[in-house]
Amino acid sequence: MFDESSREITWQELRKNFLEKGLVDKLVVVGRRVRVELNKEATASMYPDSMATRPGFSYYFSIGSADVFERHLDEAQEELGIPPSDRIPVSYVGDSTLLAIVGTFGPTLLFVGLLYWMTRRGTGGGAGGGGMFGFGKSKAKRFNVESAVTVKFADVAGMNEAKAEIMEFVSFLQKPEKFQRLGAKIPRGAILSGPPGTGKTLLAKATAGESGVPFFSVSGSEFVEMFVGVGASRVRDLFATARKQTPCIIFIDEIDAIGRSRAEGNKGFGGNDEREATLNQILTEMDGFNTTDQIVVLAGTNRADVLDKALMRPGRFDRHIYIDRPTMTGRQDIFKVYLKKVVTNEEQEHLSGRLAALTPGFAGADIANCVNEAALVAARVNAPTITMQHFEQAIERVIGGLERKSLVLNPEEKRTVAYHEAGHAICGWYFKYADPLLKVSIIPRGQGALGYAQYLPGDAYLMSERQLLDRMAMTLGGRISEELHFSTVTTGASDDFKKVTGMANAMVTQWGMSKKVGPMHFQKDQNELVKPFAEATAQVIDSEVRRIVDQAYKQCKDLLVERQKEVGLVAEELLSKEVLTRDDMVRLLGPRPFDDRDDFTKYFGGKKPDDKTPPPPPPTEGLGQPSIPPQPAIFKRLGNEIK
Repeated sequence: MFDESSREITWQELRKNFLEKGLVDKLVVVGRRVRVELNKEATASMYPDSMATRPGFSYYFSIGSADVFERHLDEAQEELGIPPSDRIPVSYVGDSTLLAIVGTFGPTLLFVGLLYWMTRRGTGGGAGGGGMFGFGKSKAKRFNVESAVTVKFADVAGMNEAKAEIMEFVSFLQKPEKFQRLGAKIPRGAILSGPPGTGKTLLAKATAGESGVPFFSVSGSEFVEMFVGVGASRVRDLFATARKQTPCIIFIDEIDAIGRSRAEGNKGFGGNDEREATLNQILTEMDGFNTTDQIVVLAGTNRADVLDKALMRPGRFDRHIYIDRPTMTGRQDIFKVYLKKVVTNEEQEHLSGRLAALTPGFAGADIANCVNEAALVAARVNAPTITMQHFEQAIERVIGGLERKSLVLNPEEKRTVAYHEAGHAICGWYFKYADPLLKVSIIPRGQGALGYAQYLPGDAYLMSERQLLDRMAMTLGGRISEELHFSTVTTGASDDFKKVTGMANAMVTQWGMSKKVGPMHFQKDQNELVKPFAEATAQVIDSEVRRIVDQAYKQCKDLLVERQKEVGLVAEELLSKEVLTRDDMVRLLGPRPFDDRDDFTKYFGGKKPDDKTPPPPPPTEGLGQPSIPPQPAIFKRLGNEIK
């Protein structure tokens, strides 16, 4: 209605030029505007400008409200003396039909369009859709080999056997024709199992980096949602995406979240059914009709024992690669990898070997944490480089906890702790199969540790009965030393008793080291309420456990009674210095009467392999501070023993 052929005027112009001259035939109100329709008596000479001569030309003016407009119009016509019968008619016209339709159906159309757009976006806009709002679309992250996957096998150390086994997948993905020529089929997948922190995910990334193919990474828990069918839909979407980019690798971390045995999952409703549907979809995708795709599925888990048998059979996960904690050689290789990333001037071969000997039982993640902690320790003291002292302080903090300088013991408690730790130290010094002693301290450290004796165990895979008895006797040394030197005992040996009882119970029920019980294995499941043996057998087991503990107790007490003078000597030295090293023990007791292991002698004999001069004496610090750089590996401590 109001376009380029219209001209806006004011109310004053309307009254002066049109109302007073009687040229207005009709006024049409459209929303907030009023269109002026002139009568036939108006001539071109009566218009205020020449533009009005155009065909279809009209005037309009704006109003605030219809009521105010009608009141002003009536007042103007009364002033002009126009009788009521001849007054100008006013009509009201709504908005245009198109605007009315938009105003009526616009919100509904907008809502429907938004739902349609979200549905199309969630399904990916085509085949292999992920369901409503994208719940069924896979959340796997795709890593591009040119930019993201930069890890190579050279960055993975301490697992040479696992790398050699998984290299077969890399060879097939790089040169599949080499195997297909002989009729070989690609292995469908591999299970990477092992303790936490041993490098399962790192090995999977290295496999992707070496093979030069796309790498999809997803967690097993991401397949599980509260909506029915979402897990199976995500599995289908993941494999459909992978088939478009073959050859490729799919890595499912923590697959036990969806791959648990279906025989154990029938105790509930809903969630278990959904998990089983997801597992069935994985089984179908890995060994269904589509078996010619060059897709390798790697899966990582800490609980390979709970996985479904159908998932573990050949044709699905053909390889079962167990990644154990590294040996000393493996730990040394891992240390060399991480030492390249920090600033240190120490000789790499000797440093890595000494640190590997100090960290028995450490996994790759633990070693990375120790190296990073050493860098933090050096940065706190503004050291230019990381020294051996910083590394050993970091290992001691990781294993034993932070030194508690605020914990001050009274003299009687401190004396008790000194004799307790001296009993452990003497037993470790004079028992043949005890681990080599590095340091004994009465400085509180960590949670509940009022003192500790620090040993260096080797990588032992078999233990004889004689070795177990020596270790049990050494564990009881603290309590027996208290009995021999004080009128009453304390609660500090509760953790020692727990370890001794557990070891003796395992000797009887698991390791067949009792003649009365015989070569039997009784291991009670935590979920079982009934013992796996009769009551008469339970009495025999209890008596045998008591016999072994008493034997270890007598062995330890006989030694400490014989060496009571040495116990007092070590304890009094501890009270004065708070920390005793192996050199102090040699000075007080003489050389240990047994030969130590070669790796211990090589790195803790006081000299480097190529060093002919003795090392300088360690610095002496104030009360409550260790007199040498910490050298932790295993802490045998009052109240809590860390192994």
